[in-house]
Amino acid sequence: MPRYEYRCRTCGDTFELSRPMAESSAPADCPAGHGDTVKLLSTVAVGGSASAPAPRAAGGGGGGGCCGGGCCG
Repeated sequence: MPRYEYRCRTCGDTFELSRPMAESSAPADCPAGHGDTVKLLSTVAVGGSASAPAPRAAGGGGGGGCCGGGCCG
């Protein structure tokens, strides 16, 4: 279940709630009991490496595909 981050406008605290996506915009009370909260826009981390080599075409060259790979005869 996704986690959403909210901020209380009354006390300024931020908190997270796990809830279904369909309820992500529903009102959320802060842990201190205040009801004036706003959902925060969360960032998403994407893994990977910028130094990873690009995949090479099978057959050692050409542009891929049947005729680009040299399989047509």
